Amino acid sequence: MPFTTLRGFRDYAPPDAGARSELFRRMRRVARRAGFQELETPSVESLELFEAKSGEEIGEQVWTFVDKGNRKVALLAETTPSLARVFVDRAKAEPLPVKWFTYSKLWRYEEPQAGRTREFSQFNLDILGVAGVEAEVELLQTAAQLMDEVGATGLYAFRLNDRALAEGIGQRFGAKDGLRYFRALDRWRKTSGGEFADALTASGVSSEGVEFLRAHLDRAGDGVPAASVAPVLDELLALGLGEAATAGVARLREIFELLGTVGLADRAVYDPTIVRGFEYYTSSVFEAFDREGDLRSLFGGGRYDHLVELFGGPPTPACGLAIGDQTLELLLRKNRRWPEGEPALDTYVVSTGPEMRSVVLELVAKLRRAGVSADFDPMRRSLSRQLREASRRRARRAWIVGPQELARGQIVERDLATGQQTEIPRDGPAGPA
Repeated sequence: MPFTTLRGFRDYAPPDAGARSELFRRMRRVARRAGFQELETPSVESLELFEAKSGEEIGEQVWTFVDKGNRKVALLAETTPSLARVFVDRAKAEPLPVKWFTYSKLWRYEEPQAGRTREFSQFNLDILGVAGVEAEVELLQTAAQLMDEVGATGLYAFRLNDRALAEGIGQRFGAKDGLRYFRALDRWRKTSGGEFADALTASGVSSEGVEFLRAHLDRAGDGVPAASVAPVLDELLALGLGEAATAGVARLREIFELLGTVGLADRAVYDPTIVRGFEYYTSSVFEAFDREGDLRSLFGGGRYDHLVELFGGPPTPACGLAIGDQTLELLLRKNRRWPEGEPALDTYVVSTGPEMRSVVLELVAKLRRAGVSADFDPMRRSLSRQLREASRRRARRAWIVGPQELARGQIVERDLATGQQTEIPRDGPAGPA
């Protein structure tokens, strides 16, 4: 019986594995360019670490087991608890602000579906120690450059909201069950008008509040563009919201203003349905979506100012976002922007016969020592088949080793794009032209 992968797991054979490696290489490059430093944490943590953040119910969503020391442990389901643990351990000596990024393989015991597998990779950006909206803007600016760098230019938009603002609107109209109220907002696009009204009413929202929220969300539609957001926020302030919600409005105003300053106003909208599913978000929240609206969220994040304290550290404002690999891959494939795979080979060394083997190996070694990607055919195939293999590998050029040329101290260099051939010294420069 043939073996297959477990449900919710995937193989990534060439060229897809190379394409994924290329995507995350670009992400790392953007993060480092923006001043983020890489953090790496273990793939297995104490189950208590995840329970401290998400409660005991998290045990149903993660891969848990009892190790040989009779300890309850779990495969890494997210990186934020590990990041908090590391920061708490280093807090007294770590200069602020902290800008860290992680690239981790994660595991969650969830029902597999399009854009969601049980094993996946995730790229996180986090900033600790910055209380102002500069942190949110820095994250979104870096995320935009990152998305553009991997090929998603023009395909995505940011949706922003503030949890304190959303909560304040609910309280203004009588909401008593905050989680049910947030769940109703989150599912607005997926439910009928009657179902939405019933869900709000069940959370304690008054009939007046139901009508206001239906009108407010209808007006917002797929998001209020940055250029039109000021009067919408003015309307919310006119409700007479509490102090926290008023501060949320001010925070959103600042974020939209600064996003315009860094050239991101065209891809940022206010969306009152964005509340995020995690209880630890304290104010601003944001997600990135496919502009065509066909896919689930491309990434999400927000401000979590109390998480470090939850893990025993000092009061530390914090903000972060996480980009998953699965939905990003769907987006790039749908728009034919998925990378080809491993970077193209520079040189493929070809021989006219097996007696040239030692020279071929010598030249390949010389190229590699010079930092040039090079390969050869170890299967002793014909000249024509070696050249076909060079083209399949997307090599820039072929070096052809033949006895007549070698007798003159030469080899043949063929440009595989144009077919043009020239003789070059066998002992000449190894680098690309």
